[in-house]
This record gives sequence, C-alpha cells and structure tokens, in this order.
Amino acid sequence: MENRTQESLIALRRILRASDHHAKALSRRTGLTTPQWIVLQILGEVGETTPKEIAARARISQATVTALLDKLQSRGLTQRTRGQTDRRQVWITLTDSGRATMASAPDALQQMFAVKFEALPDWQQAMLVASLEHVASLLNAAEIDAAPLLDSAAIDH
Repeated sequence: MENRTQESLIALRRILRASDHHAKALSRRTGLTTPQWIVLQILGEVGETTPKEIAARARISQATVTALLDKLQSRGLTQRTRGQTDRRQVWITLTDSGRATMASAPDALQQMFAVKFEALPDWQQAMLVASLEHVASLLNAAEIDAAPLLDSAAIDH
C-alpha cells in the first residue's frame, strides 16, 4: 500500500513541477504570469470586453482582474476606454503590443490539457474529475476557491 501512496505523491509532484516549469517558460518568453496570460487570452478571443466579463470567464474576482489589468496596461499590453453612452462603463482591449506578446508565448499548459482532456471519452472525463476532486478533499483543499488555471502562485502577482 505504501507503494501506491508514493506513486500518488510522485504524480502530484509531477503535476506541480509541470505547472511551475510552464509558468517559468511563459515568464522567460513574455514576462507574463499565467494569470496575466489568461487575461490576454480572453481579450484575444472576445476582443473588447469589460473587467466584469473577464472576471466571469476567468472565474476570479473583479478586484483581482483590476490588479491584473493595471499591470498589463502599465506594460502597454492592454488599454481601457470609457463607454460612449455610459461613462461609468470601462472597456478593455488588447494593444498591438499585447497581440504581439500573445503570438510569442508558448501554448498555455491549461490549453494543452484541455485539448487532451476533451478528447477523452465522457466516462473517463467524469472519472478523472471525481478523482481529482477526491484528491483535493484528501488535501483539505476542497473548499479553496481556485481559478481554472494551472499555476500555484497568487493570481494577482
């Protein structure tokens, strides 16, 4: 039984290391954190949108999105524009520099996972989700709020 415990811990460690390795590669190539990349990716998909919509799509708080957008804007990767009809509304878009940065980035780890995961049969997807949720429970992490991204660092760093 000890062997399975060790095998499980090794598998968990490999997942953590893959996440860390990818985050470092992303940072080296673009200077971005994984959460910043996710925000740029959302903007690349939808074009102009609001911080509220970004927060909903990324499943993170609007305050966190604001902090991320501040950093991205200070680097010239995004821009904010006030709404024409409602000046309280803020619209976010990618700049040319933001699009160029996205083009130079390696594939996001969660994208690679999603492609492979979604190719699995439905029963296998359900089994993996149940197993991962159980692992989170074993680690007393079932109630921790988390965004759907593979990065262990703070989201607004």
